[in-house]
Amino acid sequence: MRFPQFRLALIVAVVAAAAAVTGPSQAATLKLRGTVGPGFTIQLKQGLKNVTKLRPGTYLLVVSDKSQIHDFRIGGPGLNKVVTGVSFVGTKTTKVRLKRGTYNYVCDPHRTLMHGRFKVG
Repeated sequence: MRFPQFRLALIVAVVAAAAAVTGPSQAATLKLRGTVGPGFTIQLKQGLKNVTKLRPGTYLLVVSDKSQIHDFRIGGPGLNKVVTGVSFVGTKTTKVRLKRGTYNYVCDPHRTLMHGRFKVG
């Protein structure tokens, strides 16, 4: 009857060793949500909070573009990316690598009204 206990202990040890090997590098990518439109609004949130400061790293950016007169561009150190273009309506997802510094997000056609900024550090 000791054999089943030994098998269980062996399985537990193998699973623990696999978890130790994969470690933090396999951690889930943090998600940011951008929204532009339908009116003249643009925002970037992490969970329920507006983004004002983030840690350096890789993020999954999900942008919901609700109007064909807007776009969503994000830019900062080493990054200048148009996530959704003018005339696009829908949702796009992309990974972004954020380094230390200041980042801006903007609707290009309405940049004086529709923009935001956050720091990474």
